[in-house]
Amino acid sequence: MTIDAPLDMRPTAAVPPAPTNALLTSPILPTLLKLALPNAIAMVGTTLVAIAETSYIGRLGTEPLAGIALVFPFVMLTQMMSAGAMGGGVSSAISRALGAGDRDRAATLALHAAMIGACAGIFFTVMMLAFGRAFYTLLGGRGGVLEEAMQYSHVLFSGAIAIWLVNTLASVVRGTGDMRIPSVTLIGTALVQIAVGGALGLGLLGLPKFGMGGVAAGQLAAFTLGAMFLAWYLVSGRSRLTLNFAGFKFQRAMFVDILKVGAVSCLAPLQTVLTVLIFTKILAGYGAETLAGYGMGSRLEFLLTPIAFAFGVASVPMVGMAMGAGLVTRARQVAWIAGIAAGITVGTIGLIVAVMPALWVSMFTSDPGVTAAASSYLVWAGPAFAFFGMGVCLYFSSQGAAKVGGPVVAGTARLLIVGGGGWWLASMDAPASAMFALVGAAMVIYGLGTVLSIRLTRWGK
Repeated sequence: MTIDAPLDMRPTAAVPPAPTNALLTSPILPTLLKLALPNAIAMVGTTLVAIAETSYIGRLGTEPLAGIALVFPFVMLTQMMSAGAMGGGVSSAISRALGAGDRDRAATLALHAAMIGACAGIFFTVMMLAFGRAFYTLLGGRGGVLEEAMQYSHVLFSGAIAIWLVNTLASVVRGTGDMRIPSVTLIGTALVQIAVGGALGLGLLGLPKFGMGGVAAGQLAAFTLGAMFLAWYLVSGRSRLTLNFAGFKFQRAMFVDILKVGAVSCLAPLQTVLTVLIFTKILAGYGAETLAGYGMGSRLEFLLTPIAFAFGVASVPMVGMAMGAGLVTRARQVAWIAGIAAGITVGTIGLIVAVMPALWVSMFTSDPGVTAAASSYLVWAGPAFAFFGMGVCLYFSSQGAAKVGGPVVAGTARLLIVGGGGWWLASMDAPASAMFALVGAAMVIYGLGTVLSIRLTRWGK
């Protein structure tokens, strides 16, 4: 006769431990730096594109250079809205779903995100093809300059859907915590754009010379290929999400989850572009040397923005997954550490050029008037770069928490200070240095306002 052992004494098969999400458990700063590095490398590709396109268009003549200046704000608006604003909303929604352990919801969100990106791209195409000439005329485009702008604009914005899909699908992948594939895609896109744009624009390798339309065609071809690759990657089963087209159905809640962050975030790039356009218009009254000096100094500001972008985009899935898992304290820690890291990195460079502006200015000009204006800008605005970098990074972190309202309000304050204060100073015949000090003060207020808004906003339910 055998006696059964008590149930609690019977040997049991070993149960494997539940898989853990590294973004929820790993040390914050090392993980953040690991995620930020690929984004920073991808931004280098974007910078190379800007340099290459400027070089190509410069060879085409003065009117094409002036024409691209008219189109550039709208190109930047398209990129910033699709990659940073709506893209942040996409990454936020997907990472929060994954943090809550709901992979099916994350996959469904990805398909809804693609539809939003496609519709937004079509909207930009219709708007720019219908009203592009009016926009460029309003900015001062006339004669040959306007026609050169239209050549570039018509080609590029006819395929705006490709730009939106690349940035939207890249944001889907980033939302899973994978920064490598989006970065590799963007670098490849940049290389294709440089090669094809140069060949078609300048007529290299025996190809016809299409001028501005050819340069734009390079960008269009590159983003089309990039969108096709990311779409293939997401449906091939190689990504961290398995997309289920068979069981897909439209769900209003999915659109709301993305748009409640992405739609509000779209106000931020609008504010940025308006701030630049308004201040440029005001400075035009100070003469060509002052305007050129500001352009040279602000160019460094734009090149430093990708550093804050890299930290910010890296923080979105970390914050989002923590929020989805109910780890609100960790989510806030990620945001503060990312903001401080971005502020220190960008601020250090700002302080260096504020103390030694010639390190930057001498690379581009030897004209005494332009050098003086650019140096003045860096002296006054450089120390404020830290606050700007922190504000930009925290704006992205707040997207991960789906609490983006405060940073957008801080951006509005910056716009009003630069616009209203600039017009007032101009009416008082204030020197250009006062204008540059105003820009620096607006950056400080933007950064501190963003910090305060996140400090006072309750994260979590």
